[in-house]
Amino acid sequence: MSSSPKILKGITWGHTRGLVPLQACAQRFRELYPDVHIEWRQRTLQEFADYPIEKLTESYDLLIIDHPWVGCAAVTNCVLPLDEHLSEEYIKNQKENQVGGSHDSYNYGGHQWALAVDAAAPVPSFRKDLLDENQTRIPETWDEVLDLAKKGKVAAPAIPIDLLMNFYMFCQVHGEVPFRSEEEVISEETALKAFETMEEFYSLLDKRMFKANPIKVAEMMSSSNDFWYCPFAYGYSNYTRRGYADYQLHYGDLVKFNGKSLRSTLGGTGLSVSAFSKHKNEALEFAEMVASENYQTTEFVMHGGQPGHRNAWLDEQNNVLNNNCFKESLKSLDDSYLRPRYNGYLYFQDHAGDPVQDFLLGKIKAKEALDKMNKIYLESLKLKNDKN
Repeated sequence: MSSSPKILKGITWGHTRGLVPLQACAQRFRELYPDVHIEWRQRTLQEFADYPIEKLTESYDLLIIDHPWVGCAAVTNCVLPLDEHLSEEYIKNQKENQVGGSHDSYNYGGHQWALAVDAAAPVPSFRKDLLDENQTRIPETWDEVLDLAKKGKVAAPAIPIDLLMNFYMFCQVHGEVPFRSEEEVISEETALKAFETMEEFYSLLDKRMFKANPIKVAEMMSSSNDFWYCPFAYGYSNYTRRGYADYQLHYGDLVKFNGKSLRSTLGGTGLSVSAFSKHKNEALEFAEMVASENYQTTEFVMHGGQPGHRNAWLDEQNNVLNNNCFKESLKSLDDSYLRPRYNGYLYFQDHAGDPVQDFLLGKIKAKEALDKMNKIYLESLKLKNDKN
């Protein structure tokens, strides 16, 4: 009689892009190693924000994480430093073939806390069929985005977290990178300019957007003809595929604002291995397989994944399958902004988008919104100093 299989548990986020390629790899891994069964559970993006990842490492062997969490990983050591367990050649391949700073984003305090299995940043999406039908060109400038928004044809996610990411973007296009000081998030002069730009844009959008995340916006655009264009939302290549939704989306690069390209905020996800796992070797081998150049470039994409390996983004077959979305948006990902990763930053990220949304909804003034953000920022730094 054969012995009982080793059961490993993984936790990821609830979308085809986040779940199915991992399940497919787990199935293939089981075929290669019949005594290892990997079970993946999904949870919502909100659940990721509401429950600390460091607590999840006590219950799961494999965890999909967001890179701003690595500061916490470095303090708690609740996931394995992968540079100490995977070959130098493998880590080098990951670094040399990253999309934007995706691999580097999981390196903190001298260690690699996750492998970049997924890459994303807010980029434009659009219904090419509707733009062509209405003899409207794809916007290339911010003024063209505003003109299209005035016609009611523009969608964009406007829940607090996405507004915060776009606040970073508009601060930079107005000449200043956030978090350069431990006294304030950004100077008042730059913040007020960013708020003014955002107010002009978001005032033109359907109020439903203030309850919509990037997935919801992609669903809206691919299920009806109401919206033709979205200037920035974290990309979901699934919606470019035949049969995935009623209508196919296309993706491209960010527009220019006063002659300068917008610079959005790096997203994507990484795969970590729990330090508490009873099957570390198997978990490490699975992580190595998922993030490998071979799997990322082939099966990962074929099963609905949005890869973190650069060669998968350049692969011709993958681009044919996904309306060239990888090639068309790669420049924006390469130029994307890397968020802070200090232990405590996630407290800021979880709360600082609320005053941005309150301002855009007319509940508070811009100066009050900035004051609240700065207060949250100082509280997050206190957490950093307390825990470090």
